[in-house]
Amino acid sequence: MNAAIARARAQAALTDLRPKPDDIAADAINGLSRTPKSLPSKYFYDAEGSRLFEAITRQPEYYLTQVELALMESRMPSVAAAVGSGAHVVEFGSGSGRKTELLLEGLEAPVAYTPIEISRTALMDSVTRLGQQFPEVEMLPVCADFTGPVPLPPASRHVQRTLVFFPGSTLGNFFEGDAVRLLASMRGTMGENGRALIGIDLDKDAAVLDAAYNDRAGVTAAFTLNLLARLNREIGSDFDLDGFGHRAAYSRERMRIETALVSTRAQSVRIGERRFDFAQGEAIEVEISQKYTDASFAALTVQAGLEVIDGWNDAEDRFGLRLLRPR
Repeated sequence: MNAAIARARAQAALTDLRPKPDDIAADAINGLSRTPKSLPSKYFYDAEGSRLFEAITRQPEYYLTQVELALMESRMPSVAAAVGSGAHVVEFGSGSGRKTELLLEGLEAPVAYTPIEISRTALMDSVTRLGQQFPEVEMLPVCADFTGPVPLPPASRHVQRTLVFFPGSTLGNFFEGDAVRLLASMRGTMGENGRALIGIDLDKDAAVLDAAYNDRAGVTAAFTLNLLARLNREIGSDFDLDGFGHRAAYSRERMRIETALVSTRAQSVRIGERRFDFAQGEAIEVEISQKYTDASFAALTVQAGLEVIDGWNDAEDRFGLRLLRPR
C-alpha cells in the first residue's frame, strides 16, 4: 500500500475529538488559579511538541525509550504468547508509533489498531506509516485526550481480545488518584477478557534520573517551554518565553521527577480577561514522572480493579513491561 492510499484511509477512519481552544484556555486558567500554579502536561503535544519529544528520546541521557525498545525486541515472543491471537490493539498516547511497530509485528494476527493521540499531526503520520507496513491490520485512529472516556471504534472483523498498550512510562506522568482513574478507564476499554501492556520506569539512582530530564543539548528544556508557545498561539496568552526556565529534579521521598517552568523575574501573564502575577523564582508545575517498584505498581493497579499477571525487565532492571488483566 502506498503512502497516499494509507493516509487517505486513515483520514477516512479518523475520529477527531481534539480539545477546542476554549477548553484549553479553561484548563490553563484553572491551573494558574491554583496554589501552586500548574499547567496540564497533556498540552505539551502539539506538532512541535511531538517533534521535540521524539528528539528527547534520542538524547544519550534519556535511556527510557532505547531500553524499552530493546526490551520489546527481546521479549516480544513471550509477550505475544501471553496476549494471544486476534487482538484489537488500543494505544493511549501513541506518539510516533515506533514501539507499536514492534508490537504489531510480534503479535499473532492482530485484527485492528486504534491509536488515541492528542496531536493530530503525530497521529496521522504514525497511522499512515503503520498502515503501509501492516495493510492487514485495520487502522481506526482517534484524535482525542485519552485522559477522559473515549468511545472505541468497532473493528469490522471479529476480535478475540482488546489489548490496551501504554508504553513509555507515560502512566508516571499522573498523580496517584489520576493514575488509578486512568487505569480504571483502561479496564473499561479492555473489557473482562482484555489485557493491558504497560511500560513502567523503575526506581533507580537519582543522578541517572536527573540527567535524563536535563539533557545537555537542552532539548527537554525546549520541549517544556514549547507548552507556553502553544498556549500563546492557540489561546492568545502572552507568556514571555524568555521569562521562564525549565527545572526538573528527582524527589527521593516521592520517587518521582518533578518538572516546572520557573519565572526568572517578577511579571504578569494574560489569558483573555484574566491576569496572573508571578514572583521571581515562582514555579508553574507542569509534569511529574513517577518511578515504580514492583510493590508500588501492583498496589496502584489493585485500586483500579486490575492485577499484574506477567512482567519483563531489561537486564539492568531499569525499565519494565507489565501485563495486566481485570481482577
